[in-house]
Amino acid sequence: MNDQQLLRYSRHILLPQIDVEGQRRLLKARVLVVGAGGLGSPAAMYLASAGVGTLVLADGDAVDLTNLQRQILHRNAAVGRPKAESGRDTLAELNPECQVVPLVERLEGERLEQEIAVADVVLDCSDNFATRHAVNRACVALRKPLVSGAAVRFDGQVSVFDTRQAKSPCYNCLFPEGQGVEEMRCAVMGVFAPLTGIIGSVQAAEALKVLIGCGETLTGRLLLLDGLAMEWRSIKVPRDPGCVVCGQS
Repeated sequence: MNDQQLLRYSRHILLPQIDVEGQRRLLKARVLVVGAGGLGSPAAMYLASAGVGTLVLADGDAVDLTNLQRQILHRNAAVGRPKAESGRDTLAELNPECQVVPLVERLEGERLEQEIAVADVVLDCSDNFATRHAVNRACVALRKPLVSGAAVRFDGQVSVFDTRQAKSPCYNCLFPEGQGVEEMRCAVMGVFAPLTGIIGSVQAAEALKVLIGCGETLTGRLLLLDGLAMEWRSIKVPRDPGCVVCGQS
């Protein structure tokens, strides 16, 4: 690290759990953020400001006026622009040292696998089960840690699925695909603006811990937030030996 970097990240370096070596790991890391909306906004901003070297921001949507109530990565002038490109511009102002790769597309199939294969950690900040399950399958197949978050109305949840660990469940263990779990989306149900900031920030924290190798992550636990009561709950999530995604891994 050069003198500017030592100064910029000095408050991280002062933490013995991170130190210079941990910060170096962040500077060398490549993180994929799927979704540049309510969750992806705070997650990407904290990852960039913390010193992640390469941040891949994938989102095929454009900024809409209704997004600005909570998607803090975007400004009023960005309405109509691709979210990935708007996010890149905001992050460049926040930390020009972070290389942001904007992907104006919904990652699917081979393209999704290509991006996950070269990532050190993946953040699922999407808002639909189809994407969540596709990202989970690819992360399990490629043995990549996945930080998953969701937020709707006043309720949020976060977990880490890291099947490099023998006892870790995957997303499908928790929400089996095709079993009629109700799809709840912000466009229909509404969402409390700060809730996405809280959950997205926790996702960033968990991703940084995975990259640095410090502390205890949410692997094997689901963290739930009731935003109306401002109460957190943590429940254990066991690995399903019969899971069709990770059961044979």
